[in-house]
Amino acid sequence: MRVITGTKRGIRLETLEGEAVRPTLEKTKEAVFSAIHFDIEGRRVLDLFAGSGQLGIEALSRGAERAVFIDSSAEALEVVKRNVKKTGLEKQSVICRADAVSFIKATKETFDIAFLDPPYKSTVLQEALASVFFKMSDYGIIVCEHSSDEQMPKWQNGFSISKQYKYGKLVTVTIYRKSTEG
Repeated sequence: MRVITGTKRGIRLETLEGEAVRPTLEKTKEAVFSAIHFDIEGRRVLDLFAGSGQLGIEALSRGAERAVFIDSSAEALEVVKRNVKKTGLEKQSVICRADAVSFIKATKETFDIAFLDPPYKSTVLQEALASVFFKMSDYGIIVCEHSSDEQMPKWQNGFSISKQYKYGKLVTVTIYRKSTEG
C-alpha cells in the first residue's frame, strides 16, 4: 500500500494485519481519486473508519487542506499516527479515537469530502451515512466503499449518487454529491 500521487507520491504506508482488516485496494483507490481529483485542492476531509488512514493521506498528498481521521480501534489509530508521521502530514491531520456515528453526531465541523469505509457486513454504514449528510459543505462529496450486496439509497438529504463502481463481485464504491433532484 502506497500513496499514489501528489506531494507524498510513492511513500509506502503501514496497515494492520489480520483477517478482519480489509484495506482499500490500490486500483479501487485510483478509481476513487480519479473521480474526485478536481475537487480535492484546499478541501476539508473526513476519513471515517480510518483504518490505516490511506484515504485521508492520499487526499492530503493531492492538496486537501486538512484531514480528520476517526476510528474506534486504538490499534488502527496507532497505524494512522505512524503513517501520518511518515508522510510528514501531522500539521494537516487530526486523529481521534471515537465511534464513527457518535463522532458525526457530536462534531460541529463541516467537511467537503467524507470517506466512509466501514467493515463490510456491518450495519453501521447506513447509520453513518444518514448522519454525515448533515455535516457536509454545500459542495460536499461522500465516498462509500461497501459490499456489493449492500443497497445504498439513490437520494437522501439533498445528495444523490453521482457515480457507482463495482470491483469484482465483492466491492462497490458509491459516490454522492449535492443534488437538486428528489
